[in-house]
Amino acid sequence: MDIQSNRGLTIIGAAIFLGLIAFGFIVGHSAITYKEYERTVTVKGLAEEEHIADIVIWPIQYTEASNQLAEIYENLENSGDKVEQFLTERGISEEEISISTPLVTDKSAQRYGGQNDAQFRYVADQTVTVYSKNVDLVREVMSQLADLGKQGITLSGDEYQVRPEYIFDSLNDIKPRMIEAATKEARAVAEKFAEDSNSELGKIKTANQGLFSISPRDNNNPHIKKVRVVSTIVYYLSD
Repeated sequence: MDIQSNRGLTIIGAAIFLGLIAFGFIVGHSAITYKEYERTVTVKGLAEEEHIADIVIWPIQYTEASNQLAEIYENLENSGDKVEQFLTERGISEEEISISTPLVTDKSAQRYGGQNDAQFRYVADQTVTVYSKNVDLVREVMSQLADLGKQGITLSGDEYQVRPEYIFDSLNDIKPRMIEAATKEARAVAEKFAEDSNSELGKIKTANQGLFSISPRDNNNPHIKKVRVVSTIVYYLSD
C-alpha cells in the first residue's frame, strides 16, 4: 500500500512539474510575441531661439604704482572717483556700480626680485564693476572706455579678467513655448517615418525633455544668446 502511494505521489509530482514547465513556456512565449509586435520609433525634436542677454556684468580694472603706501591709496581713490563719474555721466546709475577692495603688492616683500628690480615698490589693482539690466546702454559706454585713458587712468587686467559677462535670465518665460516647438518637430519627424514605413503613428510611449542650453551666438556677439532644447520622444507604431 505504501509503495503504491509513493508511486502515485511521484506521478502527481511529475505531472505538476511538467505542467509548470508548459505554463512557463506559454507565458514566456507570449511575452516574446508581445515584444516582437511592439513596434516603436524614437525621434528627436529641436527648438532654437536667439535672445539678447538681459543682464551684463562689466569689470573695469585699473592699476596704480608708487613708492609711498599712503600715496597709492590716494591715487586709487582718485581713479575710482573718475571711473564712477565716467559711468554716471553716461547714464549708469550709482546703484549699478560697485568698487572692490584694492589689491596692493609690495615688491620689496617678495621672495624673488626686490625693490631694486622695479621702479616702484608698491603696485595696486582695483576693479569697478557694473551690474546692469540695461545691456544696450552699457555696451555703448564700453565703446567709450578710451576716454578714461585720456584722463590718466591705467586700465589693466588680461582679457579674461576684464571680459564682460552676459546673462540671459528669462529662460522660464520661453520654456513652455520652446518645449511645445520641440515636441511638434519630433511628431512631424515621427509622422514622416510612419508614412514612409506604411504604418500608423500611435500614442507616446515615453518622452524625455532634454536640458536647455544657453550659449553665445558667436565669439563676436557674446550678448546675443542661442537657446536650444532637444526633446526625445518614443511613439508606438501600428499597421
